[in-house]
Amino acid sequence: MTYCLGIITKYGLVLGADSRTNAGVDYISTYQKLFDFSQIGERAILVCTSGNLSVTQAIITLLQKDLKIPEEVNIHTLPTLYDIARYIGSKIRLIQEQDGSWLQQDGIEAQCTLLLGGQIKGQEPELFMIYSQGNCIQSSKDTPFLQIGETKYGKPILDRILKFDTPLEAAAKCALLSIDSTMKSNISVGPPINLMMYERDTFKIEHQLRLGLGDPYLIKIRQHWEMALRDAFDRMANVDWQHHQGEGEE
Repeated sequence: MTYCLGIITKYGLVLGADSRTNAGVDYISTYQKLFDFSQIGERAILVCTSGNLSVTQAIITLLQKDLKIPEEVNIHTLPTLYDIARYIGSKIRLIQEQDGSWLQQDGIEAQCTLLLGGQIKGQEPELFMIYSQGNCIQSSKDTPFLQIGETKYGKPILDRILKFDTPLEAAAKCALLSIDSTMKSNISVGPPINLMMYERDTFKIEHQLRLGLGDPYLIKIRQHWEMALRDAFDRMANVDWQHHQGEGEE
């Protein structure tokens, strides 16, 4: 399992991912899941992957291959981010067609989901989720984030904190806490954490980091967050048993 998320605000984008993959408790590895396909000065393109590792690696390889050859249609030639999302979807279907039936014969799940975020010159920043079937959805101002993988543990903080006008630095901090909360509750999600922040209309990724398990900043924010939660919990009033006794009874 994995956990990746994308956040979009009026100031730009934040994408983050863990790096843990596992095929059982005795086979845990580390693989990159966040990739930068930007064309500096023209377009910022970030991709996150989750799901079957062989499938997602094959998709990333095809995207890179089309840039190197180069193919007439690739991430740097398509006119809109939606077109890029559909193009990536076609690569997913291609790999599924080639390998899906063979994987199914051995009971291996071939599903995957990707996040695509970025901005093309002359257009607004956008964020998409691309499904295993190749179709996609787009984030909105009302829900300015998308998640893939093990999503449930890291969602509450996103729901409570994020707005479309949230500053980018706050969004980045929120992303790290969301990933850390997921790691706390699910051992299949783990470091290193990769995080990238894109400021709109810059068309290059100037802010990125990789945080390992013992990284001082990761330890610091985890400790501060846990202390803040405990403090808020301790300051909450106890249940008023007497006041509510008998309410709701017929």
